[in-house]
Amino acid sequence: MEPVYYTVKTINGDYAYMTSDSGVENQVAMFLLPEGTDVGSRLLWEEFTWSLV
Repeated sequence: MEPVYYTVKTINGDYAYMTSDSGVENQVAMFLLPEGTDVGSRLLWEEFTWSLV
């Protein structure tokens, strides 16, 4: 599985709305994301885990 980089665009309640570098939009529950994730955060999705970049 290829690594995918995302940028968090907005947070609405329990969900973060983000866009990948290739333009794919995604929403993810905040409890699945690393602590400290906020609007503008860069995230890496790799091997079924999220990490802050």
